[in-house]
Amino acid sequence: MQKLIKDLIQKNNTSILLIVLDGLGGLPVNGKTELEVAYKPNLDALAKESACGLHVPVSMGITPGSGPGHISLFGYDPLEWQIGRGVLEALGLDIELKKTDIALRANYATIEQGIIKDRRAGRIPTDQSRKITERLQEKIKKIDDAEIIFAPGMEHRFTVVLRFPEALPKGSASIKDTDPQKEGTPPLSVTPEIPAAERVAKVVEKLISSIATVIQGEPKANFILLRGFSQVPDIPNFGKIYGLKPLCIAAYPMYRGLAKLIGMDAPTIKGDIREEIDFLKQNYNDYDFIFLHVKKVDSYGEDGNFEGKASKIAEFDKVLPEILALNADVLIITGDHSTPSVLKSHSWHPVPILLKSPYVFGNICMTFSERECIKGELGIFPTINLMPLALANALRLKKFGA
Repeated sequence: MQKLIKDLIQKNNTSILLIVLDGLGGLPVNGKTELEVAYKPNLDALAKESACGLHVPVSMGITPGSGPGHISLFGYDPLEWQIGRGVLEALGLDIELKKTDIALRANYATIEQGIIKDRRAGRIPTDQSRKITERLQEKIKKIDDAEIIFAPGMEHRFTVVLRFPEALPKGSASIKDTDPQKEGTPPLSVTPEIPAAERVAKVVEKLISSIATVIQGEPKANFILLRGFSQVPDIPNFGKIYGLKPLCIAAYPMYRGLAKLIGMDAPTIKGDIREEIDFLKQNYNDYDFIFLHVKKVDSYGEDGNFEGKASKIAEFDKVLPEILALNADVLIITGDHSTPSVLKSHSWHPVPILLKSPYVFGNICMTFSERECIKGELGIFPTINLMPLALANALRLKKFGA
């Protein structure tokens, strides 16, 4: 698909604004979803004049992680480009990765008598987790022949890079997560999936033991869970494929990391929706494609907080008029996956989407919700088709064939 699109690109002065409310889709509780309960008059009005539908990030019945969800939104096949979470987090934290590196995402966790009580250590404040991570860097600098690099992230998250003295063979990061993704069970053991990963796995085992010794006295963050073991892939450049100058606006490192990996400008942004919207307004005229990411919708869904997720959607709705005032030629509002609070996790359910441009039918969906979007003119479609739709509505694609 990307090769076809690249051959059809024609440049003009139109703008595309993609807003991702992370984990937007939900499921009914007492008959209504979070999106249906949220007070969102601006989103509902926008849906009436937009093309609406539902998209499927990977395939029917497949629950996507954040990486596949986003890579698909940007027009890359998530089955072809399986990018590890560790690489994305490291790039988002401004670590310049090398071919000799293995990157992994880490959570501080609370463990009692070998059992996980809280996978996120109570979402400890960022300044507190930063101090713990700095202490780890002071105490642990090298394991065997691998240099150890720690980078603090947001709340309970941090990143570890294992830097070996020479380039590692393909598959060296093929190690299973130690995070079982649920409380009430022990952490999983470090398990290499292929022989090529055994060297790295031995270093990781020693790393976990060393970290546990350093933080064992912490009241909440007394253990770590590891995910997303990965090496840097060689992925095509977003701007070159689509003929766009792209900007990423995201507070969380993982999403900046993904944007950097595909060649977007992705400066560090601190804060939440308010700060992101201010940055958008300041930089809007310098780019023709802007991706703006809102994280907390997903966070509340993962915590099982139905009301919190609905309130975050409502908070975004309040600033929507400021976004509409920018008059983007194509405005898309959607999620990267569904995170129903009733499941407390990502899910396989299709994700609601609205697309506003002068070239849609509109007047089909009366509100912005999962049920209304089923009626929409976009139908249910693979997420990978979103970029061609955006480019077509921006009049950036030539006719195919004679």
